[in-house]
Amino acid sequence: MRLALLAAALLVPLAAAAAETRIPDRALEQAASLRERALADDTAWQVTESLTTEIGPRIAGSEADARAVAWAVAKFRELGFDKVWTEPVTFPKWERRSESAAVVGNNAQPLALTALGGSPGGTVEAEIVRFPDLAALEAAPEGSLAGRIAFVDYQMPASRDGSGYGPGSAIRSRGPSLAIRKGAIGFLMRSAGTDNHRVPHTGITRFDEGLTPVPSAALSIPDADQLARLAARGPVKVRMALDCGWDGEYTSQNVIGEITGRSRPKEVVLLGAHLDSWDLGTGAIDDASGIGITMAAARLVGQMPKRPARSIRVVAYANEEQGLLGGRAYAEKHAGEIALHQLSAESDFGAGRIYAFNTSGPEHAQAATRQIAEALAPLGIVHAPGEGSPGPDIIPLSAKGAAWAWLAQDGTDYFNLHHTADDTLDKVDPEALKQNVATWAVFAWLAAEAEGDFGSRPGPMPKPGN
Repeated sequence: MRLALLAAALLVPLAAAAAETRIPDRALEQAASLRERALADDTAWQVTESLTTEIGPRIAGSEADARAVAWAVAKFRELGFDKVWTEPVTFPKWERRSESAAVVGNNAQPLALTALGGSPGGTVEAEIVRFPDLAALEAAPEGSLAGRIAFVDYQMPASRDGSGYGPGSAIRSRGPSLAIRKGAIGFLMRSAGTDNHRVPHTGITRFDEGLTPVPSAALSIPDADQLARLAARGPVKVRMALDCGWDGEYTSQNVIGEITGRSRPKEVVLLGAHLDSWDLGTGAIDDASGIGITMAAARLVGQMPKRPARSIRVVAYANEEQGLLGGRAYAEKHAGEIALHQLSAESDFGAGRIYAFNTSGPEHAQAATRQIAEALAPLGIVHAPGEGSPGPDIIPLSAKGAAWAWLAQDGTDYFNLHHTADDTLDKVDPEALKQNVATWAVFAWLAAEAEGDFGSRPGPMPKPGN
């Protein structure tokens, strides 16, 4: 009896071990022709042009948000998706109406700035106190900013992977609350961007519970430089007038289109992008291009001689900009379907060329990850084991255990445009857009055709595969 139990115990790990995931040779052969078709296809450009031209800026909760939802439903149907539906996403609505600022007194001159999303309205006029970074503001004595405006002058570095954005966005999200705790009546920051144009970068901010919010805004980078030079000469007083704020609740929609799979239709490869944008530009790189890329890639996969084994699902997420709200809503609604999500990925880093690929697939899925990477190599893409992360709106789903893929775009210039009035269609390179579509189409096709899974299971977020 003991021997029988011991034998059974030894067999458990073998039975529980997942079989190796592989992609059939026939699917790999077909991927080559799919790649070439995608490189000659201009659907992504047409979609991106349509969204930015016909809808334009589409801040969450606006009239344009509603038009964007209707546009996306119609566009999915026009492109041949056989299932199209919406899922509600409810959130507080923030509005921007007007904004201005100026140095007053000695050296009087206007300043180019924009309110941070979530800022209250109001007019403040006070002396500024400059801090080189967030740590310096944090170290300021309690009460030292009483009656003053905090100015954090951190310069964000450019990088291909956008890694400099972490410290820059932390100033936007944490800086106003820190300033209030030190006594400030207003908050200014050098924009979280890498350009040298007189166009400020907006973005969402938050105020810690229990604090009374103060007017908070970002200066264009040349204006931040100007203010720093003035501050080096002596005391500087700034007048900032913001007309903005929260105005009730709004219900938008995640818009979802699906190409139904031929043999495992309930299992999905999820391609995501976000439908909303900030209100200063037309949201071309952030994120109309992502909408164009994912819609076009799925359409091309759906036009293969035979449909993919699994369904290809494209989610046009609502209100990513103010806190991944569409992504969170999707993850909650589909929390019981984690294992059905074969792989999930989001295109939300502009339209630069893709240069690296990886998945969170565990050991049993690494051969399939390498097979996909090999199929992407002719597009100038390398396999990057141990690297990557889920896209923003994929984070809530991955936090519940869904496997993710990383298709790394070159973001060297992305933060020149991010959240600014310069985020317009002319900044999108049509040829780079086609390379993105080819990458996403090949990835989606092979993931959908894989024999085996990539490790989606209810549980903690998967780490990058090695």
